[in-house]
Parts: sequence; C-alpha cells; structure tokens
Amino acid sequence: MNTGSTGQVIGISIASLLVIGWGAAMSLYFGRRAKTSRDWLSAGESLPLFVVVITQFAAAAGGGVLIAHVGIGYQSGWSVFIYEGCVLVGFLLLTLIARWLREQSFTTVPDVVTRLFGQHRLVTSIAALAALVVPFGWIVTQFVAFAKLFGQLTGISTPVLVAVITVASLTFVLPGGLTSVAWADFVFGIFKIAMALAVAFYGIHLAGGWDHITKTVPAKLWSAEGFTAVGWQQAWLWVAAIIPGTLTNQLYYQRVFATKKVSDARKGLAFSGATMLVSGVYAGCIGLTVRSMNPNLTNPEDAAGWLLTQLPSWMLIAFAAFLVATIVATSGAALQSTVATLTRDVYQNIGGKDAGERRTVALSRIITVVVAALGAMLAIAFPAALAWLVATYAYSAAALAAPIFLGYALHRRRQLKPVAAIGSMVAGLVGCGAAQLLGTTVPYAVYGIATSAVVLLVLTAATSEKRTPATPQKVVSNA
Repeated sequence: MNTGSTGQVIGISIASLLVIGWGAAMSLYFGRRAKTSRDWLSAGESLPLFVVVITQFAAAAGGGVLIAHVGIGYQSGWSVFIYEGCVLVGFLLLTLIARWLREQSFTTVPDVVTRLFGQHRLVTSIAALAALVVPFGWIVTQFVAFAKLFGQLTGISTPVLVAVITVASLTFVLPGGLTSVAWADFVFGIFKIAMALAVAFYGIHLAGGWDHITKTVPAKLWSAEGFTAVGWQQAWLWVAAIIPGTLTNQLYYQRVFATKKVSDARKGLAFSGATMLVSGVYAGCIGLTVRSMNPNLTNPEDAAGWLLTQLPSWMLIAFAAFLVATIVATSGAALQSTVATLTRDVYQNIGGKDAGERRTVALSRIITVVVAALGAMLAIAFPAALAWLVATYAYSAAALAAPIFLGYALHRRRQLKPVAAIGSMVAGLVGCGAAQLLGTTVPYAVYGIATSAVVLLVLTAATSEKRTPATPQKVVSNA
C-alpha cells in the first residue's frame, strides 16, 4: 500500500496521539481508585455490570477483527458470524461456572485450578505457564498489527511504531493495573462500537449502496446462504478451535473475578458475548464492501488494508483513531493479564514471596515495563515469524479446559488431589503436541483436551476419595 500524503500522515499522527493521550488521561484518573495490590491485580471486585460488559468486548475485539475477520467477510460473507458466534457460545458456557468463580475471590486462572485440586507448586507452575502464553502472545501480535497497519498508512518505521504502541499500552496499565485498564477499556469500547458501526455503514455507501453490492457480489455471500458459505467443515473447525480457547482465556476470567456484584457475573458474560456480534457486522460489511469494489484480491486478509486506500482523508483519520483504540485496548488488557500471572502466581505463590501492599504494586509496575519491552523486542525482531504464537491458544486450552470444567463438576463429590491436575495438564500438552506433529485435520487442541479429560478421570478415580456431607471442602497443601 502506498503511504498517504503529508497532510494525511500528519492528521493520522495527531489523531493517534490524541487517542493515546486520551487513554493515558483516563487511566491516570481511574487509576486513583486502585488503593491496594488487589485493586491493581484484579480491580478489587469493584467493576459495575456495564463496565464489565464493554471491557470484555474491548479486550476481545483486537487486531484480528480488523484484519483476519474482514478477510473472512471478503471470502465467505456473513459466515464471519459463525466465528463471532463461537466466542458468544464460549461466553455462554462460562456462565455455567461464573457465579462460583466470582464467589471465590480469585485473581488468576491458576487460582481456580489450585482451589479445585489443592495447593502444589507444580500445579501452579503448569497452570501459570498455560495461562501466561496467550496474553503474552496477544501483546506481541497487537504490536505487530499496529506497526504493519500504521507503517502502510504513514511510512514510519516498524521500531518507531512498536515503541509508540508499547508506551501507549504502558500508559493504560501502570496507573492502576486492571482498575485503570478496565475503565479505560470501557470508554474506548464505547468508541469502538460506535466507530465499527459507522465504518461498516460508510463502507456500504462507498461501494455504491447495498443494492450495488448485491449486484456485484455473489448472492451466496450476502444472502441468508452467506451464513454458511464458508462450508460446514470449516465452521466445525472454528467451533473446535475458538470455543475451547474462549473457555480458558484468562482475560475473560479476570473480568468475571472483578465484577462488583456476584449476581452480575453471569449477566456480564452473556451481554459481553452479544456485543461481539458487533464485530460480525463490521467485518461482514467491510468484507462485502471490498469484495464489491475489488473482487480480485489474492489474499482476503488484504481487504481492510485495501479499503484504507479508498477512504477520503477525513474518514481515514477517523479510521486511524479507531485502529489505535482497538489495538491499544487489547494490548493493554493482555499486558495487565500477563503481569498478574507473573506477580500473583510466579512471584507470590511459586516463589513464596509476600512483599506487602506497596512493594507488590511497585514490583507489578516493574514487571509491566519488562514484559512490554520484551514483547516490543520480539515484535521488531520477528514481525513475520509469529505463527507459533497462534499455537499458544491451543496448548493453553489443552492444559486448562479439563481441569477447570471437569474439576468443577467433580469437586463437590470427590476430594480432588494435585496429582490429577498435574497428570491432566501434562497429558493435554502432550496430546496437543502429538496431534500437531501428525498434522491432524481437527484442531490439535481437541485431541489435547480429550487426552487431558481421560487422564483426569482416570487419576481422579485412582487417587480421590468420595466426599461425605460432613467433609469440608478445604484446600489440600502438598507444596
């Protein structure tokens, strides 16, 4: 893509800096509410329902919606709603355990596993690694997406752009951790929803209106048939890949933990899932718009980038602000989630350290800067070699899905032991890796989850005792 004129570059740069400055100001303002380390790590169970709903959307709808999902809309029309629907289903399934999750005052996903199976350093270590890789992968991919999109728009070098998005992400996290991230995401989320709908409908106008799109795009993409145009095989592959990933993503759990009212835990997930359909509207409309205007793109994922070359200057600048809000909201949320695991699970639980309130917050801020710098270096050094990060989603789901959901189903009837969790998580990782090496058609996460579930059931039957009504549900320590 050719870079814009000097005026456009200046306009895009100013709009981007204004959005980043706006986000920094909000983070500083809301960060004052974070008084303790718990506020920093988990927002202190203080978020009202409307904030939880929008911050879930803001965290989930990142660079993938801007690029990959638009590519789905270009190639397969309204089938993009199957993809977004999988996220919705994942959120709805999480509602089954949402109330219990909120009642336990958890901070991270490893807290969930150790509550079910008992405290053990190896349980925490494996669960922390599985919970950590996804948000860290998100940090790097969001940095890369920002550098690629704005490099095309402005001609600014990748290192400079990565430095900009790194600083922007830090301004979201450092003031108040999850407290500042969640509230800033709420405001940005509202902006993202409004801009997604505005850009979608402007794209239709740019293509000559809906009537023109229906005349130039195959009916199988824009009609009711478009919802299944991708084909059932691909649809089921999405189901097998996306739902397990949603069910084990720590970013979503954290917002359940932070909900102010226990009664709102389920509502927050249900409403958040519904907001994801906005992403389908945006991606579907933009994909069909570009398909109408340029049906010969070699790579469908180039559709969003190609559209930028067709936008008038004022809309391009507004769209740039939308891109910044979308990417920085997700990168900031992922950065905070990564730091929460390193501070809570690695430093405090595995390391056995208790630094006190002020030192814990100070340590979390230092870790935040280090993690952001590491993510930036990887984004600069390996901008085209990040396919391995996609696998982190599969391995995380393979390790965590069975211990969380089967463990929850069993824990009231059986006294679960750490060995069952350890065996299950290791089996999930091995099963996932074996399926990946064999090149299976079904996503390898499914094989990992199935292996993990079988091993968990076998080890539970062999090692656990049946609970009696008088048996307290206490945490067993085997550290």
